[in-house]
Amino acid sequence: MKALTYQGRHDIRYGDVPDPAVTSPTDAVIQVTAAGICGSDLHIYRGNPFSPELGYTPGHECVGVVVDTGDQVTRFKAGDRVLVPASVGCTRCRACAAGFTARCERAKTMTDLCYGVSPQLPGSQGQALAVPYADVNLVHLPEGISDEAAVVLTDNAPTAWYGCRRARIRPGETVLVIGLGPVGLMAAQSAFAMGAARVLGADLVAERRAFASTLGVEPVEGEDARTVIREMTAGRGPDAVVEAVGSDATIELALKAVRQAGRVSVIGVSQTKDFPFHMGLAQVKELEFAIGLCSVHYELPTLLALTQAGRITPEVVVSHRLGLSEGPAAYELFNSRADGVRKILLDPAR
Repeated sequence: MKALTYQGRHDIRYGDVPDPAVTSPTDAVIQVTAAGICGSDLHIYRGNPFSPELGYTPGHECVGVVVDTGDQVTRFKAGDRVLVPASVGCTRCRACAAGFTARCERAKTMTDLCYGVSPQLPGSQGQALAVPYADVNLVHLPEGISDEAAVVLTDNAPTAWYGCRRARIRPGETVLVIGLGPVGLMAAQSAFAMGAARVLGADLVAERRAFASTLGVEPVEGEDARTVIREMTAGRGPDAVVEAVGSDATIELALKAVRQAGRVSVIGVSQTKDFPFHMGLAQVKELEFAIGLCSVHYELPTLLALTQAGRITPEVVVSHRLGLSEGPAAYELFNSRADGVRKILLDPAR
């Protein structure tokens, strides 16, 4: 089959790879109908991979149709339209049984928990994907949810909802979202769905701020973001901050911008091993700080219901639709943040 492969820093290639197959009675193979490029895929593209190996297919966001199953798969059959959650559960430990796949007790590293970060679990940016423990690691797609919405529901929307849930957003509050890429935009939608009265949005890219404003977000304009945020909140600071970038600078901004006794929730993927956390500041401000990885399986039932009810619209974050064969150019575009890019969907048929 055709797929993208990671060959090194800024080196994504399109070509032939072995067809995935059912190798265990609990496996399934799906034909991918749409795949996404995630912000965390850019860590790999920029030369900060989660595995030292090369040549594997990246990606952990896709929807598709089941084409083959092992003889122990009972909930899915050929022809079923499915969503593939980005997080992979072993299905047998206590955490996975409760839906908390990111806390899988059998997983040893990140490569056990996610597609497309090593050869161990080849990713979704190809024409087909093998899914282990398919009865748990696949989700039936309800009628009326488009491929565009479904791809966002595989990771970006659950991560955003998880971040807002851990920020404990309450009705009437003011929330700051730092980073207005797909996860940040979904965090803004999530905050409103949870009852936030105001959502402020900070991002270095003017086009992203402008688009976010169409969703009701109040953009933070100006070079001194912390001062502007204070001015926008009458000197008090937001009640909660959801950080969706993962850089040292944006996490520090979140800690400094939030109000006294406020809450900070970090969902941007950070690979920093020695972050200079200002413990004194956090203690004096009486802050709550949360950070973690989303268990997509746990968040999905809520988000599917909200999407079907029209309370959130995941598809609005999609800005570009390209063929899988254009994958190398798609990565370059996403990395550049040019042309108003927010979310890129890849069509494996092209």
